[in-house]
Amino acid sequence: MRLILVCCLFFSINGFGQWKSYIIGAKGDTLNRVDMKGKKQGPWSIHVEELRGERGYEEEGYFENDNKEGIWKKYSLQGVKIAEENYRWGKLNGKQQYFTYFGGLERIENWRALDPEKLFDTVAVYDLRDPSKEIDRVIVKNEGISLKHGKWIFYDPREGTIEETQTYVMNKLQTDDGDLLSDDDIRPI
Repeated sequence: MRLILVCCLFFSINGFGQWKSYIIGAKGDTLNRVDMKGKKQGPWSIHVEELRGERGYEEEGYFENDNKEGIWKKYSLQGVKIAEENYRWGKLNGKQQYFTYFGGLERIENWRALDPEKLFDTVAVYDLRDPSKEIDRVIVKNEGISLKHGKWIFYDPREGTIEETQTYVMNKLQTDDGDLLSDDDIRPI
């Protein structure tokens, strides 16, 4: 009778697991979890080997319903941090920092992710001379993408000084006189 009870208990424990697959990390935590619906959930660690001249890297962050969410850190295979990216809905959102393989800050980017669940999004249009003043609200079609939005700063990695600063407003480059240029307007010199 006990043998039958133990067998039933064993099969019931195996049958009601929460994850389809996962790995156990060095500290005993559960990583790279895939739920029963096949979606990535929770903390993840991704290892990419060198390939065709491209340097390999390791990424760590958090997945929510198969989308990257929150802060993701990228390291070289030697352990040097080369990027710190913020995600929302699986798209870049907010401040991103990129570093050289020697540890120097290379650039800071700002992005805005659009919610893929909404077909349209309302965007505030600010006065170019006074960014605190909202002059209009515009409805734009949402394609579930990330847009360059905010200040981008490029650094000299050896000296740590600012080489160039660019400001983007909803994927359009703002010139010194306040005009906005789309990617089609920018031509190579």
